[in-house]
Amino acid sequence: MNPGILGRLFHSSPKPHIVESPPPPRIVRGPGMECREFDEKPYFIVASVEMGNTTTKCILTGVSLETGMSYVINKTVSMSRDVRPPKPGEEVFGKTLDGTELTRESVTELVRDTLIKCHKDAKLDIKKDLDFVVRSTGVVAAMDSPDQVGDFIIALANGCLEAGVPPKKMTPPMSKANQSAKLQPFSFADRVNFSGAVAGVVPPQGTTGVEMVANEMEGELAMAGIKEGAKWTPVDFRNPCISIDFGTTLDGRVTSDVDPTSTNPFSRTIGNFCGLAGAIPDSIVRGTGLVKERTGTALDIFGDKTSLTGAFALRKESDVVKEYVNRCNSLISVEVVPDDRTRYGMVPVYAKVASESGVALIGVDAGVNGSTLPDLALIGKEIITDHSLPVLHEVIDRVCAEMALRMIDVSKSMGLIFPNTSIGFTGRAAISGKKPDYILEGVIARKLFSDPVNHLVFVDDGLARGAALMGRCMNSLGKTNNPIGGVRGGRCIMSRRIAIGR
Repeated sequence: MNPGILGRLFHSSPKPHIVESPPPPRIVRGPGMECREFDEKPYFIVASVEMGNTTTKCILTGVSLETGMSYVINKTVSMSRDVRPPKPGEEVFGKTLDGTELTRESVTELVRDTLIKCHKDAKLDIKKDLDFVVRSTGVVAAMDSPDQVGDFIIALANGCLEAGVPPKKMTPPMSKANQSAKLQPFSFADRVNFSGAVAGVVPPQGTTGVEMVANEMEGELAMAGIKEGAKWTPVDFRNPCISIDFGTTLDGRVTSDVDPTSTNPFSRTIGNFCGLAGAIPDSIVRGTGLVKERTGTALDIFGDKTSLTGAFALRKESDVVKEYVNRCNSLISVEVVPDDRTRYGMVPVYAKVASESGVALIGVDAGVNGSTLPDLALIGKEIITDHSLPVLHEVIDRVCAEMALRMIDVSKSMGLIFPNTSIGFTGRAAISGKKPDYILEGVIARKLFSDPVNHLVFVDDGLARGAALMGRCMNSLGKTNNPIGGVRGGRCIMSRRIAIGR
């Protein structure tokens, strides 16, 4: 056989860096004698409590204060659609994208039960073992403006309080003396102040002092989580960077480059992402009849892991797949959000504030606020009727990858990508199936970087990792020999932070 053909058949393509949550180390003392490292060594244990449009999660992470590395201790996940219905007299104050009604009481109970179960399964005590809690939500579709997220965060906080979380474990300590004894030896709280910057990035501040997108905090957590997850790879994911969270809704940030000699060591937020992400493949699968018409998701069929399913079997059907992908793409818009929009991809935004503040607001939508989602469902129905489940899987992977690449194209056109920029993804609609491979292929084809593989990373549980990192920032628990802040290839910024704080 022609060696050229053999080479093409067995040539290994570049593989993307994909980070999955490692379990915490165990200490082995002999046959049958071992214990969890975080039970004996100093660990900063954080609970991330997040209610999204599809799932509600409590993820416990433990950060080794000796190494600065983060581990997932336990994860409790439930479907948000299973929240109990409103009781008589309760006020509905929000809905998920699929229309599931929420009250403050029902959200409080769901969070409480999820938090308690997560700690019970991990054999941890909420009052004694937990160090910090971070709360966030992606349920923004039924809100009228970004500032309404505050009411939802209060409901999440009430759930934490009812689970037994002390209030002091949900706010930054006032001083090092207020921290627990195990944290104080590793804390810089007596030398630096928490200025609001997380992972070396200052949040955007609009001209009116309001947030520009309703899920601003999720974007901040995703950015921080990808920075932490990249520590398990060769990718130096420090500023400047693009962080994209492809959950049911879209969030994320673009950060600026920083002069290593500048007195101010922090990067600015120069871009935000908003709109639809996983809701698009969810709509496609809802047309197949394989999931519930209103509340079914792509997770119900394909799960959330990477897979090689159908990679060879679909080669002969590539033209068919390409046609369906093009039809789906024609129904999906990826653009800078127009100034006159107050909602984009169902997410409340202040587009004009973003524009006036010099922050690029990049959105993904299906039609106008999801108006073409029913058309995507019809395409899903056609695929499953005329073809097969592997074809459906391939179409969804390609469509999601194209969404991601189109976002990168818009960022590039806005001048938001620099030679030292790193790009990171988290969320099911970017890290499952073959999506990471296709996104990497697209980045390589665009010739944005001389070494594209090491400028791209895919991280699971980005919000939970980000919660752990936010907790560390609030408690000034830095690690100078394993820094998160600063610029790609640069030094730790702790000394400059101490200098500007004097």
